[in-house]
Amino acid sequence: METKEALLSLLEQNRGTYFSGGEIARRLSVSRTSVWKAVNRLREEGYVISAVPNRGYCLADSTDILSAQGIQKYLEPVCQRLELHVLQETGSTNTLLREKAGQGAAEGCTVIAGSQTAGRGRLGRHFYSPSSTGVYLSLLLRPEQLAPSEAVKITTLAAVAACEAIEEVSGRRPGIKWVNDIFMDGKKVSGILTEASLDLENEKIHFIVLGIGINVYPPEGGFPDTLAQTAGAVFSRPAKDAKNHLAAAFLNHFMKAYTAGSPADYVKKYRERSLAIGRRIRVLQPSGSRDAVALDVDDQCRLLVRYEDGQTGCLSSGEISIRLS
Repeated sequence: METKEALLSLLEQNRGTYFSGGEIARRLSVSRTSVWKAVNRLREEGYVISAVPNRGYCLADSTDILSAQGIQKYLEPVCQRLELHVLQETGSTNTLLREKAGQGAAEGCTVIAGSQTAGRGRLGRHFYSPSSTGVYLSLLLRPEQLAPSEAVKITTLAAVAACEAIEEVSGRRPGIKWVNDIFMDGKKVSGILTEASLDLENEKIHFIVLGIGINVYPPEGGFPDTLAQTAGAVFSRPAKDAKNHLAAAFLNHFMKAYTAGSPADYVKKYRERSLAIGRRIRVLQPSGSRDAVALDVDDQCRLLVRYEDGQTGCLSSGEISIRLS
């Protein structure tokens, strides 16, 4: 580990605590000159590090920069096997992780970025991923017992984990618009894109790339006109270490449910957070849209609906439109 990374780990684990240059040098087994250079490199990357005579160096609580060291301090034992790759910018975390998966990366490989230049949403849409305001995370899964037809369960499990993470960090309760969008105050703050590599001959899943983007803050100048009426953010103003905390909280909640092996609990939680159940919706299909009422979410995570003509159906994929405000 380079001196800069080791120093960041020490300061992240002890935010608000001052360490003298000599003490840091002893802990890291480096020279005081190396410590000074590492401090300056971190400052160049945006970290707010105070230096006070006779006290030393301290990472300011106001610092809110994504880093592996910053995320790891919040991770629980269930995440101990995750391999974190944290970037300030990439094209698409899902695309990069698919490449790693094809090269044999193990389950738990995780790519996290502070911005994406080619972020992707469902149906090939662009996912707006500006710098310094969000968390964009992709997690590699290699489930052995999950059939391709059950892959939607990963998305619904992730939606619950996202809600729990946001509530844990912000204290506000978000809801789920079936199947993969997270809303607060009538606006979308998070989206999920699950992509699978399938063995069609044996009807097995090679791997799943679970991607999630969270709008932590509004972008400077606001969202683009095309998103201004529909997009929102978890926080309206800077919050203490919110990005690292949100990334870790999502991984903690997701991995707990994923490793538990029983879907009953998270399906119940999904229903409780559903913004669709009991509401009038519009089912959007390639052949056209149909008005309906959302009745329930079944144990297979399908949306049960009743159309205006009295017919009922269950949706395992697709999109719905719903007025939330």
